[in-house]
Amino acid sequence: MKRRNLVLIGFMGSGKTSVGLKMSYRLRMPVEDTDKLIERREQCSISQIFAREGEAYFRRLETELLAELVKRGRGAIYSVGGGTPVLPENRELLRQLGKVVLLRVRPETVYERLKGDTTRPLLQCQDPLCRIQELMESRREAYESCADVILDVDHMEMEDIIKTIEKEMSKMKLLVINGPNINFLGIREKSIYGAQDYQYLLDMIQKKAQETGSDITVFQSNHEGAIIDRIQQAYFDGTEGIVINPGAFTHYSYAIRDALASITVPKVEIHISDITKREEFRKVSVTAPVCDRQIYGMGLAGYLKAIDTILYQNEN
Repeated sequence: MKRRNLVLIGFMGSGKTSVGLKMSYRLRMPVEDTDKLIERREQCSISQIFAREGEAYFRRLETELLAELVKRGRGAIYSVGGGTPVLPENRELLRQLGKVVLLRVRPETVYERLKGDTTRPLLQCQDPLCRIQELMESRREAYESCADVILDVDHMEMEDIIKTIEKEMSKMKLLVINGPNINFLGIREKSIYGAQDYQYLLDMIQKKAQETGSDITVFQSNHEGAIIDRIQQAYFDGTEGIVINPGAFTHYSYAIRDALASITVPKVEIHISDITKREEFRKVSVTAPVCDRQIYGMGLAGYLKAIDTILYQNEN
């Protein structure tokens, strides 16, 4: 399985280009600078694009490029322009593109690194430091809202930055989906589903994530459409494995079945009870055929078994 993309964001002068090159050697992945890609396509510099067409035109070019890169798939490192995350549509595309790492720096650091640099059109003013402070504050929320990882790199050595990102990239991103009535654990039919409540299950999965160094998100809904939407979202957000307990949808939701079939990551269907020893309708699963494995009858521990199944499959 190809490693998911790494996306480096941050203000100009935060070190994205240098970190991207170092990570390319460490992870053996190609690296692309989106500003350079745009310059090659337009056959002129960013400064010239700003001067001739304006910032709005340049931002549209960024959006178009990000949409193309999302379609390319996995296995690359992208260093994006400092203003790229400003547009909401760009933030969504960045999240779809891969694991987003924000290299956060102080305005004074940026000023020291870039003073005298005439290639930065947004800094061609009488008080560059003040302009940097204003821009960084205006972009802070946009940066932080789309970042999976935030690193304050002012005083970090390059090797420490690389090791931290490498550790984050090694985490497998899993999604656990729970269908209708799973949130009623500890309330519904305790003789079948046990006395532990839903929070107990969430805590158990969180502990498993910490033990395995995995990034595990849990989603629950009683609504078929919401579950389908979340499965489809997994196609774009870098999810590398799905554990799903569809609840009663197991037995008749061909819509969820089709959504699962469209995602080509490892998938395990999980049931708390032994469905083979219950009512006849529970013995039929329309979703299991599009999953790699079905686990049942192990209680809540079945979730841990399902997670291990995907992690082991990924290693092999």
